[in-house]
Amino acid sequence: MAVKGLGKIDQKYDGSKLRIGIIHARWNSVIIDALVKGAIDRMLSLGVKEENIIVETVPGSFELPYGAQRFAEKEAKAGTPLDAVIPIGVLIKGSTMHFEYISDSTTQAIMKLQNIIHMPVIFGLLTCMTEEQALARAGIDQAHSMHNHGEDWGAAAVEMAIKFGANAF
Repeated sequence: MAVKGLGKIDQKYDGSKLRIGIIHARWNSVIIDALVKGAIDRMLSLGVKEENIIVETVPGSFELPYGAQRFAEKEAKAGTPLDAVIPIGVLIKGSTMHFEYISDSTTQAIMKLQNIIHMPVIFGLLTCMTEEQALARAGIDQAHSMHNHGEDWGAAAVEMAIKFGANAF
């Protein structure tokens, strides 16, 4: 089992001036919904205003990188730029190579996206071998629950936006 949470953070961050976007896949909605809720709850606890957490959807995890880029561009063009974006998706291993291809390509594209849109992009993609692992990482499998990884992603978005976002320098 993985260690719970982000570990000790430098300080308590005040996210009250931040706008953070969440873009999530619609596949595996029970797990996704829990992860999105975890991210939102954690950001709210760090002072991000509810009206400054903007949520958008895409069909699946493969669409997350492009959707996140266009989402950030759309918000900037509207004069309401984001300080960070959290793409959230869940990939569960099946019996074909599909999982490996989607996991690798989506991971690489999300990583590169930060340098394209010049803002923190938090890696909110669960890549699990079983549905039970995904349920545990979403904090909804009572028998094997670890914690809700969405909470970590929300905290990481606030910290990264404050430390390294467009208004940090």
